[in-house]
Order: sequence, then C-alpha cells, then structure tokens
Amino acid sequence: MNITQENIGALNAKVTITLQPEDYSGNFEKSLKNYRKQVALPGFRPGNAPMGLLKKKYGPAILIEEVNKILSDKIQAHIQENKLNILGSPLPVTDDSQHIDWENPGEMKFSYEVGLAPEFEVKLSGKDVFTYHKVKADKTIVDKQVNDYARRYGKLVSVEQSQEDDMLLGQFTELNEDGSAKDGGIKHSSTISIQFVEDPDTKKLLVGLKPGDTVTLDPKKVSKGDADMVAMLGISKEEAQFFKSLTEFSITDVKRIELHPLNQELFDKVYGEGEITSENSFRERIANEIEQAFGKDADNVFRREVVKKMVAKAKFELPDEFLKRWIQSSSEKPVSLEQIESEYQQYSEVLKWQLIENKIIGDNKIEVTPEDTIEFTKTLMAQQYAQYGMPRPEDEELTNVAKKVLANREEAKRIYEMLYDQKVIDFIKTTSKIEEKELVYEEFLKLAYQV
Repeated sequence: MNITQENIGALNAKVTITLQPEDYSGNFEKSLKNYRKQVALPGFRPGNAPMGLLKKKYGPAILIEEVNKILSDKIQAHIQENKLNILGSPLPVTDDSQHIDWENPGEMKFSYEVGLAPEFEVKLSGKDVFTYHKVKADKTIVDKQVNDYARRYGKLVSVEQSQEDDMLLGQFTELNEDGSAKDGGIKHSSTISIQFVEDPDTKKLLVGLKPGDTVTLDPKKVSKGDADMVAMLGISKEEAQFFKSLTEFSITDVKRIELHPLNQELFDKVYGEGEITSENSFRERIANEIEQAFGKDADNVFRREVVKKMVAKAKFELPDEFLKRWIQSSSEKPVSLEQIESEYQQYSEVLKWQLIENKIIGDNKIEVTPEDTIEFTKTLMAQQYAQYGMPRPEDEELTNVAKKVLANREEAKRIYEMLYDQKVIDFIKTTSKIEEKELVYEEFLKLAYQV
C-alpha cells in the first residue's frame, strides 16, 4: 500500500492511495466466507454453496464494500498522522482513465481531494470596539404592561354598545344563499372577541353594536382557522373544512373588561402582599423586569455584531470551489450548483466564524468542563419549568435531569457548542472595548429581529 499527498495551491491537496492485492484480499476472503454461512442459494443448504459460485455472483459487491472500508480507514489515518486541518470531508476524484475490473482486481489507485483550513491569527485588544445594545423601558412600553396587568385582574361588565376591545355574546344561525335561515342548519351560541378579528371590514362591522342587534358574518373572518371555527359553531373538523355559508349573529350581550384600579390591591395581586406600596414603585419594578427580560435578546444582538465584525476583519480565504462541491455531494436532497452559489456567501461567513471561534478557543485555552455543562443544563431545564409555570425542582433532582439530558450524545454536543460559543463571546467582552447603548423598546425590536 502506498499513500501520497500532493498540495494543489495553499488550501487544496490531493491524497492518492494505491492498493495491492495483498492489501485487500485477506479481508475479502474472510467476508466472502462469512457471507457463505448466511446466504441460501437454490439447490444448496445454507453454508454449503460453492465458493466459486458465490465469488462470481456476489464477489464484486463484497470486494467494493471491503475496499471502501480500507480506504475510509486509511484516509482518516493519513489526516490524523499528518495533522491536516481539513474542511468538510475528502471528495473522491473521478478519473475516467482509472478503470477497475472488480471481477479480476489487481492494483487499485484511488485519489481524494481535501480542502485545507487556512492559517491565520486572531488578535484582540482594547482597540476593537463593539456595541452592546440594551432595552430602555420607556413610558410607552411600561404603560402597556401596566394596562395589561389592569386588564388581567379586571372584571367583565356588560355595556350598552361595543368597542374594539369588547366581547360579543350571541347566537350563530346558518343562512341560505338568499339570506334566510337554513332549515336544519347550524344554530350555536358563542362569543366573538373583536380585538382578535383580523379582517378590517369585519372588525368595523362589529363595532357600535348593541344587545338585540343582528349582523351577517362570514364565520371564517371571525375565527382563527378551522379549530377555532369548530368551537365557535359547534361543528366537527370535517364540517369546518368545507363550511362556506354565511351566518347571522344575534347579539345577546356586550362584555367589556373593566380595568382594575392602580391601587394596593392590584400591586399585591401582581407581586405579593406588601412588596410594592406605590404606583411609582410598581412602574419601576415593571421597567426593571422588561429590561431584564430582554437580556438574552441583547446578548444575541451583541453576538451577531461580534460575528459580523470579526468575519469582516478576517484576512483569510477558504477553498471555495472545493467547499461548493462538497456541499453538493453531502446534501441530503439534490441541490444544484446555482442554488449553492446563491447561498454560499452566508455559508462561508458561518464557516469563517467557526474557524475564528476555534482559533480563539485554542490560543487562549478556553475550556468547558463537565461541571460547566451540568450547571448550564440545569439552568436551561429550570427555564423550561418556569416557561410552563412549574416550580423549580430541588437541586439534586434538577442535577439528575441534567445528567439524563447530557447522556444523549447529540444533546451533549449541542450544549457543549453553546457553552463554548458563550465563553468565546465572554472572552471577547473582557479583551475588547464595549460601548453600551440604550434603545427604546421599539427601536430594539427592529434591531433584534432585522433580517
């Protein structure tokens, strides 16, 4: 066996593996004998088929499989022994001049193209400036949250005439095409929340109505999908899919949420008895919670800026043409080179950041320990419990849950990557100049969710 490497430029290499019959014949004969024990050919008992017949019928397929195993092992061993920092995985070189007769094999030669990662330096200093954007809870967003609490703890009261935030109670009656009530049609009492009606003409129609009024409606325009219409009209899922009739809605009552007064009773309901004793304190607490709630989004915005600037600053190239071919060959679904070209810029930027990140990790000996992963996973689990309104378990129980999550190899890999990413960003924060900038809620949202 012989393995050679030929560098093709700075970022590409060609690795050629030459196999002699003695390199693969032993494995081939062993696999053929094992296969003989399993296969049943007509006229022969299992394990007794003639070797010559087996070799003629199944030999080429078995040989291809064994040779591929040898090639895979040897190319990986060559990469490790020579400490090649490759991108993607080796691609077989198609060469029409190299034809292998799998029925009468002899010397075999296989070539692979590999893409090499570039050599580069990452220097961070106080001259590198990054902006950390934070949410400033202005009066508009605080007023909105105060109003939400007042609505949540308010009470429903009957009013004479409907407004945009009201709820209508009444009965749906299915109509014929001429507007008359349909014999045997649907009659069902239900409600309509005007604020959730998306069709502007329908919403306008529902404002200004009184108990005793009737209005003709398309039920699809006052419901959110088939599931909502099922409950609203009291029909089955199948009926909802094909329901096309208009309905008459007869109003029996108009309900409105009467906001809870901003008093001690409301403060106690929201934060517990005696925690907040004035409206100013109530608003300050809400403002702090809003700003803290967007901490993760602020971190994400900061990370995005860091990645963008670091990639733009990077002075290295990638083996682009190799990577495009590798993406095409490794894609689960067929993809054209035109599609790859259109998306390659984004892909290359992600790859460059991965290389930069790995360089920072290696140069600065950044480590993630098993203890780090357990504590991080416990935090993730606790957040999930809180999201579903469940109390945080005792620390021992939460630790056991975290260990079970990390027992899954894919989950463990994902969590390690998240932690390394977080530690790299934290490292950049300590070695660069960070300028904080406050944005009001609406401005921050535009920045955080820009495409």
